[in-house]
Amino acid sequence: MATSIFGTGVSALNSAQMGLATAEHNIANLSTPGFTRQQTVQASRQPQFTGAGYIGQGVDVNTVKRVYSEFLGKQVLQEQGLSAQLDAHYAQIKQIDNMLADPNSGMAPAIQEFFSAVNNVSNAPESQPARQALINNANSLASRFQSIDQRLVDLNNGVNSQITNSVTNINSYAKQISTLNQNIVLASAAGNGQPPNDMLDQRDFLVTQLNQEIKASVVKQSDGSYSVFVGNGQSLVVGAKAYSMKAILSPSDASLVDVAYVNHDGSTTSIQQNSLHGGTLGGLLAFRDKTLTTTQNALGRVAMSISGTFNEQHKMGQDLNGELGGDFFKKPLPFVISNTANRGNATLSASVVATDDYSALTGSDYELKYNGGSSYTLTRMSDNKVSIFKDGLPKTTVDGLTLSMSEGAVEGDKFKIRPTVNGARDMVASINDPAKVSAALPIRSQASLNNTGSGKVTAATVNLPPPGAPDPLHPETDKNLQQPVTITFNNPPTSFKVTGEGTQDPLDVDENGVACPPPDIPYVPGQDISYNGWTMKISGSPAPGDVFTVGSNFNATADNRNALLLGGLQTADTMANGTTSFQGAYSQIVSDIGNKTRELEVTSKAQSSMVEQTLQTQQTLSGVNMDEEAANLMRYQRAYQAAGKALQIANTMFDTVLSIGR
Repeated sequence: MATSIFGTGVSALNSAQMGLATAEHNIANLSTPGFTRQQTVQASRQPQFTGAGYIGQGVDVNTVKRVYSEFLGKQVLQEQGLSAQLDAHYAQIKQIDNMLADPNSGMAPAIQEFFSAVNNVSNAPESQPARQALINNANSLASRFQSIDQRLVDLNNGVNSQITNSVTNINSYAKQISTLNQNIVLASAAGNGQPPNDMLDQRDFLVTQLNQEIKASVVKQSDGSYSVFVGNGQSLVVGAKAYSMKAILSPSDASLVDVAYVNHDGSTTSIQQNSLHGGTLGGLLAFRDKTLTTTQNALGRVAMSISGTFNEQHKMGQDLNGELGGDFFKKPLPFVISNTANRGNATLSASVVATDDYSALTGSDYELKYNGGSSYTLTRMSDNKVSIFKDGLPKTTVDGLTLSMSEGAVEGDKFKIRPTVNGARDMVASINDPAKVSAALPIRSQASLNNTGSGKVTAATVNLPPPGAPDPLHPETDKNLQQPVTITFNNPPTSFKVTGEGTQDPLDVDENGVACPPPDIPYVPGQDISYNGWTMKISGSPAPGDVFTVGSNFNATADNRNALLLGGLQTADTMANGTTSFQGAYSQIVSDIGNKTRELEVTSKAQSSMVEQTLQTQQTLSGVNMDEEAANLMRYQRAYQAAGKALQIANTMFDTVLSIGR
């Protein structure tokens, strides 16, 4: 019996000692990241049967286990990954919001000051200081567009760098997880299936860190190792094998960094970027593709619309030298990129032709794919709208774009079209000479002083370019714009004749080749009369023989008609298919960014609170509680002392038995 008591006491001592060691280990790792508190799992030994019944034989410590919940662990991973994504997106978009909404450095003041200068020219078209001020404000406007665009480019470069760093971190975590996978399997085998708790904690902590970089799916294998997957199921870790990703220049746009998957042979396979959700990497990609690119395109669209629309109206005017106006700003051009994987040598060009085309620009990027033969597929990337052209590229515009491709395309070749991305960057004022400002119109309509009727003529205006004109600048397509045209009323004055170069009223010729007078044109008071690229109206009751003329505008230094039309562009709905103005479109950009920034601020704070609550719930179960561990120390200390006392009693009993034989 004494021997049995000795064995029971020793088992109690061992159990208490292991409990003390475990409690001390918990206390020592109170501040260790990712540590999960441990506890001993005890089981009673097989009892010994006696005539009096079964007598207990003490206790064994079967294992030391982690107090860990896989459900809470997965919940923490999910909440932390989403929080990291929101935080990364918010940190970036906040910079754009601060920049665009700044009342001093934003675009709204610059646009207002530019058109105020235009209005000053219309008030004093002969004033050289007013004209010079307009040129100065045009330079300031272009400089402001360029400055904001450069800051967006800097943001893009910073995002590229952060994406590269995030990919490096992901690969490092994957390597460490695979190493721990191997060590855990070996340790479990060497320990007869006993769990290596501290290594399990380290691996779970690395998975947590990985998930803050990118959303990862974890599958536990039968041998205790983890398999980790990202994106659309790409393997990142399988047992002791770690795979990797790589940051590469996008094959469709070298200004962007894409994340690719590294194959066994070292080659890379493109990953669909919008499949990489969660974590810092997911937030950076979402910011770049959904916010940064959209903002840069939208800003460029405003700049292109101002440049293109202002240019076209300016070309319809006349400068102080009596010459037709030229480009006021550098003509903006869409940006086309050939995919680096293209096998053909064809080039694609895109252009914006007329005023209505600037209005039709959407601010979206496009992808054109050559399907072979005469078939093409055009995808609008903002909403994935697909247009299929089976008989070659369309002759008409697509969202304001005119497309043309050279020979040499191979089936499968792709081209990325960014119509407005460089609109702000490339905005430059082209006029430096104040005399070149076209404040006047190149034509003048007037009634003869000898007229006897009550007919009145309106000021002639220059027409917009006709649809399909080979050159969008109408004053150049109609060379007779400034040629004198005479309108003479017949008797009775219900019709009139038109004479002059380019009036498109050809003389009839009889059988002898003798020219007949020009045909009679019915007179409708107030109806448009258009020739040679201009339009005017005659109202009232002209008398027979009354004459009205339209011709070149000589000595027009005080003429402000074109300046008034230029100034009217400020409030005209010339963008988004005629639904908003320049300032309205820019205000929409600021509003969209502001609303998105506020939304991300609120959701990121709410998600951070959710993470804290989830972590608190997890720590309540798995975290080290100093009060609890102190109580455990006292409990195991008392148990150890009690076991020692039992051994002392067993020793006294054994001595008593030995003394009987003396």
